[in-house]
Parts: sequence; structure tokens; C-alpha cells
Amino acid sequence: MNISYGFGKTVNLTFNAALQQVTEELQKEGFGVLMEIDVATTLKNKLNVDIPPYRILGACNPPLAHRALAVEPQIGLLLPCNVVVRQDELGKVHVEFMDTNAVLALVNKPEITLVANEVRQRLDRVMAALS
Repeated sequence: MNISYGFGKTVNLTFNAALQQVTEELQKEGFGVLMEIDVATTLKNKLNVDIPPYRILGACNPPLAHRALAVEPQIGLLLPCNVVVRQDELGKVHVEFMDTNAVLALVNKPEITLVANEVRQRLDRVMAALS
């Protein structure tokens, strides 16, 4: 994955196994999944378009979110951290993470940079733990 606002990897798991494993690994790092958007089902229902499985998970670590909100109340516009689990047309499964350093740099406050770095380190560990 070569984009400035995210990072990720291809995993050797089924889509459902990847979804389960990433959720478990996020929990180990203090993140809960606040929302789950099934993009494939939504596009099918709304546009009658078929795409491979694609989920967006809205992950939040409450203590880190609280620290960020205390510094910058409007930062909720950039929360939660999105994690994508998707299957491509060839059947390969990808897990991709929002790069909090890139996104939260928009705020341009040292205290937020510290939080962004901590979140990024935790997400890096989640990614490293995936099969």
C-alpha cells in the first residue's frame, strides 16, 4: 500500500478471519470498534452494484481519544481511526489503517502529535500481529 494517509498489508486469511483477527488485535491495544460499515452490502442495496467484501471499522481507544479531545475539542471531526478490511477482485484480503500521524498533522499541535504517535505505534503493533 503506497498512500500518504494510510498503511496496511495483505494477509493470508479469509475475509471473515481477517475481520475477526483485526478486531481482537485492536482490543489488545485498547481499541474498541464503535462502528462497522459493510460497504459491499450498502452498495448492493443502494446502487445494485456488486463489489468484493469491504468493511470499514471505526476504532477508538477511549483514553487516547480523551487526551486528544481535551487539547482540541473539534478533533472529533477526525475520529475514530478507520481500519479497512477488504477483499480484492483476485480474492486477496487486505487490512489497511488510517495513518494518524498524517491525518492528525492537520491539527498542528504538539500535544496532538504525541497522541497521534502513540496511536500509530499501537496500530503498527496490530498490523504486525496479523497473519
